[in-house]
Amino acid sequence: MDKRINNGGARSGAGRKPKAEEQQLIENLTPMNEKALKSLEDGIDKKEQWAVKLFFEYFYGKPQQRVDVTSNEESLNIPLITFIETDTE
Repeated sequence: MDKRINNGGARSGAGRKPKAEEQQLIENLTPMNEKALKSLEDGIDKKEQWAVKLFFEYFYGKPQQRVDVTSNEESLNIPLITFIETDTE
């Protein structure tokens, strides 16, 4: 182990917050529930892109993100490595 502080293991503040903190946050946000829903409704009525997107992502779920992992090696300028067998007796 080197002499750096917090070299692995549990760190203070890491991990999921205690259930009591989560419950307190929910209780603090609950009075704003109607206001938030009204704002979302107003945004949808005005055809605001952020509101429509937020509604569909939460109502139907986000679409799967697809990533193309194919590449053209020549365009990446990656050197080609060739392995050869050598006689090492």
